[in-house]
Amino acid sequence: MSGNRRKAFLVSAALVGGAMLLTACQDSDAAGTGAQGAPSAAPSVSATAGGKQADGKAPGATGKPSAGTAGSGADTGSGGRKPVEQTCGANDIAWSAKTESQAGGYFLVTAKAKPGITCWLPAALPTVAFGSDGTQAGPAEHAAAQRIQLGGNTAAYAGVNPKTAKTDGGKELDSIIVAVGNSDPNPVSLPVGTFTVDHPVVTNWHTSAKDAVPLK
Repeated sequence: MSGNRRKAFLVSAALVGGAMLLTACQDSDAAGTGAQGAPSAAPSVSATAGGKQADGKAPGATGKPSAGTAGSGADTGSGGRKPVEQTCGANDIAWSAKTESQAGGYFLVTAKAKPGITCWLPAALPTVAFGSDGTQAGPAEHAAAQRIQLGGNTAAYAGVNPKTAKTDGGKELDSIIVAVGNSDPNPVSLPVGTFTVDHPVVTNWHTSAKDAVPLK
């Protein structure tokens, strides 16, 4: 190869190599710019994991109850609420009755709220009838009745005298029927043995058994 041709070849090779090197550098710069400039579509691992934030809460959770959650009780009209006082029904109560000998003999009726129930006996005479006859007891006392709250171990007592008439006679029956007021839909029958009914009376509800003696 002549000297001129050899010199031309080397110059051409240098030019091609320089062009290739320049192209490679430009491609590298373009790739780097694209990697840094493009926004990341995936959420940061430190911000969310398994649908929860780094503090363990679901996204958007505040840990506070909803402002729309209503409290229990009746609306007072000023944004507050007060407990609702439930009136006792016969089916809210565990009943019992036993015979007492005081004052010529009577039946002591005991009322306790069933477990988990708190309710009020109204300030009214207990409704007491006898057997299937339907004869109803009248008041044994003239004092005003008091409301009594039943719950836990609290008990209320009423005394029933099935016969106050001074004459012989009457009806032979074997159970008393008790309800909380005339409108109570669930009266209960309490067996107490056979007894004579003639002008029966019943006391108010009392918190002490000794106050529930139906005096003649």
